[in-house]
Amino acid sequence: MKLTRRGVLAAMAASVATGPVLAAPPHVVKIPRDWLPSVVPVNPELAAGEIHVRIAQNRLYWTLGDGKAIRYVVALGAAGRNFSGTARVARKAEWPSWTPTANMIKAEPAVYGPYARGLPGGHARNPLGARALYLYRDGRDTYYRIHGTPQPWTMGRQFSSGCVRLINEHVEDLYERVPVGTTVVVA
Repeated sequence: MKLTRRGVLAAMAASVATGPVLAAPPHVVKIPRDWLPSVVPVNPELAAGEIHVRIAQNRLYWTLGDGKAIRYVVALGAAGRNFSGTARVARKAEWPSWTPTANMIKAEPAVYGPYARGLPGGHARNPLGARALYLYRDGRDTYYRIHGTPQPWTMGRQFSSGCVRLINEHVEDLYERVPVGTTVVVA
């Protein structure tokens, strides 16, 4: 998949037109050039084929080897809500369904309670967006995901309930690159 500024803008305008997820009113977002996925230098000791999320930078890196990675701008959770450590991608889904966790409903019943029975994939209010990578540790679901979002304006911010969010077109690109079993390091 070739990512272009025009394609990203068109996708964002279309996704905003369908309605935002659980939050701010819809608005058109001009995607800054530096938000587009780009190949950047990284520590040459990082193995190819891994995902590294840097919480302090709001960036995700898909390592290519030879000291290079594709960098994506992401939205993360507020302090204390993010997954940290090492996990593996145990499952992948296109247009995944979503159900808020019991902890999410307990913490913010007005926000998540109405969705306690879940939302189907592709629903305008489903926060998982176009694709999801499911993170497991020691064979158990962490309930954290790397996923898309129909809220591109949240990139670069602490906005989610702890998952790693990407612009839908960007998560589609990452999804095609990442096989099940991929190591994910979040720090």
